[in-house]
Amino acid sequence: MANGSDEKRPLILVTNDDGIDAPGIAALASVMDEVGEVVVVAPIDEQSAVGHAITVHQPVRVRPWNFDVPSGTAEAYAVTGTPADCVKLALSTILKREPDLVVSGINHGENIAVNVLYSGTVSAATEASILGIDAIAFSLCTNEAYPFDMSARYAKTIVEQVLKVGLPRCILLNVNIPALADIRGVAVTRLAHSRWEEGFVERRDPRDRAYYWLTGHFVNLDDGDSTDVEAVRTGLVSITPLQHDLTAHSWLEEFRDWKWEANGSE
Repeated sequence: MANGSDEKRPLILVTNDDGIDAPGIAALASVMDEVGEVVVVAPIDEQSAVGHAITVHQPVRVRPWNFDVPSGTAEAYAVTGTPADCVKLALSTILKREPDLVVSGINHGENIAVNVLYSGTVSAATEASILGIDAIAFSLCTNEAYPFDMSARYAKTIVEQVLKVGLPRCILLNVNIPALADIRGVAVTRLAHSRWEEGFVERRDPRDRAYYWLTGHFVNLDDGDSTDVEAVRTGLVSITPLQHDLTAHSWLEEFRDWKWEANGSE
């Protein structure tokens, strides 16, 4: 267990959705090891785009995992479940004390705009926030092979600030880092309005039975200022505060004025 004797160091739970052997989580855990005591609890295999799914119809299994960090070997566990499962299990069963922070990532691929609804990376951080723990999701904005060094350095800087100041109740941060050698700076952003335009390609298996493969492309519908899409595409690290309260608060009064009673009920 890395730094297990130093109780004064903050305890940081590290998770992801790319799987416990992904290079992004190795990079994130390594820089977190410079900040505090690291425990890794992550899916045993890739769980990308599972959103906030949890496992309820089959058992979740856990096994210790060899996980090296600069100070030695971190306490680590591989979980046969989703990113949200990992956080639930870590907080309720695995950890000996409550963590000071949960970090998720570094995801290989951007989690901007509507993608936060599908992202297992963001959902892991959201689960921690629901359970009352400060949380940050980190993503490197490329699907191509690219080193995680720069994104890990930004992750460390952001984590140090959050540990120093703390996050508001029920607020998490979604951080997207451009895959650039020369990043222009940091911007606090909002989610861009976007969608995926999708379809299913029909193919045939060797027994001539149809199966379908999802395909599509991301469409940004938002040309406004201060969006996460704009920030990343102009070379800035995007930091978006998120909340799990999905209530459309600005529309509550509007809908309260609607006539909801069935005909004849008055």
